[in-house]
Amino acid sequence: MAFTAKDVQELRARTGVGMMDCKKALEATNGDMEKAVEFLREKGMATAAKKAGRIASQGIVDSYIHMGGKVGVLVEVNCETDFVARGDSFKNFVHDIALQIAATKPLYVAKDEVPQDEIRQEKEIFKAQALNDPKPKPMHIIEKMVEGRIEKYYKEICLLEQDFVKDMSKTIQQYLNEITATIGEKIAIRRFVRYEMGEGLAKREENFADEINAQVAKMQAGK
Repeated sequence: MAFTAKDVQELRARTGVGMMDCKKALEATNGDMEKAVEFLREKGMATAAKKAGRIASQGIVDSYIHMGGKVGVLVEVNCETDFVARGDSFKNFVHDIALQIAATKPLYVAKDEVPQDEIRQEKEIFKAQALNDPKPKPMHIIEKMVEGRIEKYYKEICLLEQDFVKDMSKTIQQYLNEITATIGEKIAIRRFVRYEMGEGLAKREENFADEINAQVAKMQAGK
């Protein structure tokens, strides 16, 4: 059974496993999605997917205040037991998530939170941009370009799709899957709010991700 890049993306969304491993799983199962999920579970790579149906009603609310009080974040992350919520691994994960939100300004936790009207509007804008390009392209190419732009848009506005600022080799979803496997409980980022000093007022643009990365480098150098 043949499979497409869209199938690989769907498998990744369902399991949180990297793209190459998802591709290998589909190749090993002749493109059968359900068998591919089971294949990854058997390999111990889809731990988060196995715990998805559990209830995570414990957890903590953490905060992150950027140096000088420029940016403030509150985030709620849930787990299954109070014991885990009190553990250092969980607390460190939650604080990393608060730091991520401060640096990258996500608007939503996950793709399914983005209003469909917003996605339709963005698609229309991207499509209009492609149609107005001086070098005309066939419509099927334009449609692929639009889908690619939408995936990039998700990475900008959805926390779980973003690259982790402390380790750009993985996304927040992959980091979440790792901590889930390590702790052994379902972990869920429930909600967050981000405040920025003078937001909405004319001010000098600053790259908080660069500032935070610089702080992280200093902390690591001091170890």
